[in-house]
Amino acid sequence: MDTHDVAAAIAWQADHAANNGAPCTARVVRAQLALLSGETETGRRLASWPGIPLEDALPLRLAGGFHHLVLSGADLRLAAVYRGEVTDQDAVDALIVDLARQHDAALLPWLDGPPQTNEAGRSASIMAALLWLSPRMGPLFELNELGASAGVNTMMDRYHYELGGTEVGPADSPMQIKPEWRGPAPVPAPVEITSIQGCDRAPVNLADPAEALRLKSYVWAEVTERMARIDAAIRLAGEQPPTLTQMDAGDWVDQRLAAPLAEGTTRVFYHSIVWQYLPPETRARITAAITGAGEAGQRIAWIMLETNRETFRHELTVRYWPGGGEPVLLGEAHAHGAWVAWHGAA
Repeated sequence: MDTHDVAAAIAWQADHAANNGAPCTARVVRAQLALLSGETETGRRLASWPGIPLEDALPLRLAGGFHHLVLSGADLRLAAVYRGEVTDQDAVDALIVDLARQHDAALLPWLDGPPQTNEAGRSASIMAALLWLSPRMGPLFELNELGASAGVNTMMDRYHYELGGTEVGPADSPMQIKPEWRGPAPVPAPVEITSIQGCDRAPVNLADPAEALRLKSYVWAEVTERMARIDAAIRLAGEQPPTLTQMDAGDWVDQRLAAPLAEGTTRVFYHSIVWQYLPPETRARITAAITGAGEAGQRIAWIMLETNRETFRHELTVRYWPGGGEPVLLGEAHAHGAWVAWHGAA
């Protein structure tokens, strides 16, 4: 995770995609290696990346740009790769090089910011954590999402969940979250979300077709159930947009901590696959603010589904006050919500 070697990062990301049910996307990612010695501005910027490529999700930034060429109709040649009809890596490499030459100006801006993989499947872990918290904190929760992107998971109160046999949420929701459940089911408990909102420095408006298409571009093409979840989120946002604030995460946490909190309600901060994208000083500021407020007597829970940088596993942890604030590992999950390995009962 900490290597500055761009080629090693691309190869690792390609292997990761292949091992997580996306072999077609893996070929597109691996083909970025062919750009490192090329003559495109996109390839030169890729090769000279100043940061830590995996921490910055560099290969996935450009993968989104290539997928967008197909989804937007700008260039359909990669469609055969995404359908699994072209599998020879040399052929994919040659195609990626040619696409980069022809669409250099269009691809370059995709390197400007991290992918906004706003994945509704991750909300299964957040809901499971709320079930675990309910008997410890009470059933009333005010939810606050950091790095909310388009607010897909800022609408999690409108989703229906089947978590190893435990069902939560409106049964008739167009968003049905049913991950493969490993381990015991979460113990059923009342969960009442009194309010829910999120923040992002560059929120995506799902009502804007161009922005919604950009969000879809970051979804791995062959994982069709993820595309279906994005479509369900767009439908729900059309009925009632998520409440999003465009703001730095550190400033927003301070603002939320200063807001009134109804008696008996727990203020929950949550985020999924976001922490690595925040600057170290912002992470430190948020940590100090939340822990300080909890130690000062606020009813607070902090739910995180984030990557363990040593194991590369996506771990679900929770801290809560009153309760000491020590991190509790509740489980692990697939990066896009395909499965949850639950330890919470223990």
